[in-house]
Amino acid sequence: METPERIWFLLSRSLSGDATEQDKEELDRLLQERPELMQQYEMLLQLWSVNASVYEEPAAGDKINRILQLAAEESDDKQSASPVVRIKKWRKLYWAAAILASLSIGAWLFVKWDEKQQALTANEVVAPKGSKTRTILPDGSTVWLNAGSRIVYANFNGPVREITLEGEAFFDVVSVVSAATHQKKPFIVHVGSIDIKVLGTAFNVKSYPEEKTIETTLIRGLVQITRKGDAEGAPVYLHPNEKIVLPVSSPDAGTASGQVITTQNQQPVQQIIHIDSTKQENEHIETAWVYNRLEFRGDNFEQLALKLERWYNIRIHFEDEAARQLVFNGSLQNETVEQAFMALKEVAPFNISITNNEVFIKSTK
Repeated sequence: METPERIWFLLSRSLSGDATEQDKEELDRLLQERPELMQQYEMLLQLWSVNASVYEEPAAGDKINRILQLAAEESDDKQSASPVVRIKKWRKLYWAAAILASLSIGAWLFVKWDEKQQALTANEVVAPKGSKTRTILPDGSTVWLNAGSRIVYANFNGPVREITLEGEAFFDVVSVVSAATHQKKPFIVHVGSIDIKVLGTAFNVKSYPEEKTIETTLIRGLVQITRKGDAEGAPVYLHPNEKIVLPVSSPDAGTASGQVITTQNQQPVQQIIHIDSTKQENEHIETAWVYNRLEFRGDNFEQLALKLERWYNIRIHFEDEAARQLVFNGSLQNETVEQAFMALKEVAPFNISITNNEVFIKSTK
């Protein structure tokens, strides 16, 4: 970022002691408008006071010549002065210009280095078990994180916006155009063994380490799904109100006809599922958690236990196999842990004991 020459001119006059009251007032105002230059100005004052007496006159570069030219045009040299005084004044301006030029180059290098470091520094957002969180990304996109989830992302200044997800998240992605290429910047979510690429859309992704599938549900827009390392397979495209569930344990799974995920022997693993398009966004089972509802349809107790553990930050222990196979349909919203299990007992009776955050379940048979 180039600094306006007017500021450098005023800094030079201030450093050499030739600034008028008007110059000082203007410089103060400009520094207040550009606070990033204040630190450079303070460094400049320290450097000048310590080393001005030992500097040798530098070679006049383009920037120094330009500063001196401006100084000559705007200085009040019409007043009479002896040649000795003028020589001293020009030497002061030379040294001020030399130091300013050096600091401006150093500041530019520092800014570029800082931008590079920021690009390499990962940002992490975590939603611990028992809680959910919402965050705004640097590009203005919004991410809701479900309990027990995390995202990691770097600076979004590059040509691609990339995020790594572990757990479940709902993304509302804004469309961003690159100033350099004038093209839309892709937004890519890396999750498990797949990459989800979008431009501007809203979708839900669920991929917890303890679960065997990766589930993606598209609410609006368009997403492209590819498996990592699957160079030959055609990508899968999801359209609004479509969902796909991919097995985590099939790293060689590819795609056929853009609709069906297949294994190496071309046996279908999962087709794209159409969700009810007549429902409002807050009514879908897949995104109910964003609206603080835990929905479950046909889950056995072992599957439901994983959701309850994240939802309430508890640990569930099954004392027999029969309890694991109990099946539930329903939803929870504002219930406490005790109230939730009492409601579940109305659907399929079981015995329960709760100690702190440990829950022990046993069938009644």
